[in-house]
Amino acid sequence: GNHLDYNGGTVLGMAVNAGIYCLGVPQDDTSISFFSENFEDAGWDGDLNQTQRLDGKYSWVNYCLGVLEELKKINLAPTNGFRLIFTSDLPTSVGLSSSAALELATAHTLLQLSGHTLSKEEIVKICRQAENTFVGMPCGILDQGTSAFGKEDHLVCIECDQEKFYNLALPPETEVWVFNSGIKHDLVDSLYSTRHQECQDALECIKVSNPARNSLCECTIDDLSAIELPENLRKRATHVIDEQRRVASFRQGIENNSNLADLGLLLSQSHNSSSENFENSCEELDFLADKLNEHSSVLGARLTGGGFGGAVMAWVRKSFTEGDAIKIQEAYHSRFRQKIDSFHFKASEGARKENLLKE
Repeated sequence: GNHLDYNGGTVLGMAVNAGIYCLGVPQDDTSISFFSENFEDAGWDGDLNQTQRLDGKYSWVNYCLGVLEELKKINLAPTNGFRLIFTSDLPTSVGLSSSAALELATAHTLLQLSGHTLSKEEIVKICRQAENTFVGMPCGILDQGTSAFGKEDHLVCIECDQEKFYNLALPPETEVWVFNSGIKHDLVDSLYSTRHQECQDALECIKVSNPARNSLCECTIDDLSAIELPENLRKRATHVIDEQRRVASFRQGIENNSNLADLGLLLSQSHNSSSENFENSCEELDFLADKLNEHSSVLGARLTGGGFGGAVMAWVRKSFTEGDAIKIQEAYHSRFRQKIDSFHFKASEGARKENLLKE
């Protein structure tokens, strides 16, 4: 469901068995501080009542401050200061939703510090709004929703127009590998916002002849055929409309125990459309996707996250081994003279609070 969430579509995601972990320490005054082992030279101190958007090496803190500001709006933020200390085993700037994980970890910790609780649905809305408003990233709810509603051995299905969340059981004979291209994935500074605007522009053009359409994912190829569109908008809309059909086919196939190879083909088709129509891939991602899709144990591979760098996800049979992953990495090194990482993930439970100090 690449870029379908902010276009009102249905998307599929998977929470992985890696994440960001936060320890909250209450303070007696209004001082606040944020420290991450991943950004040791970018710890930040401030005041609870005086927050503003940060730049440069401190910009990672904006995801936390955004959540804090959203909780303030509904009077659920801590009234005293605090220290938040983060550690992580989740790769960053890869396309694995590390920003959403940071937001969810912050939200759970701040709510625990303030003595309040919220439903998963409400936490998802707060974290998405934090990223939209404070960070300035016009994302949908895919990342936050997947992080919140993850379930072991299941996918998360989100009907974004209605903000409804479901879980779908993954076929037990399959697994997921992720290959990091080494091309930094930084959506705030990328073409993500441009693609978002192009989709909105395409929808507005379609609504002129078909006012009943409320989102781009509601539109059809016939809607496109009926109007003149600039080439870039036609390509973006074509991707969104076809991608929504692929999601529906994959979801139905999972529910009906369809042939895995047929379902995997939808993933490779998704990548091709991302590359050709949405143009959010790159040479390195295309190389990885092509190499993986050629492998007999790979059901399907596609870029993951927003694209513009980051990683490729491969849905594989359990016959795919670490040795196979190493061969893919070696081929990438031979082509681009760069060593890359790969990660073997399992579908996991989503964001949650735990008392690590309990006996």
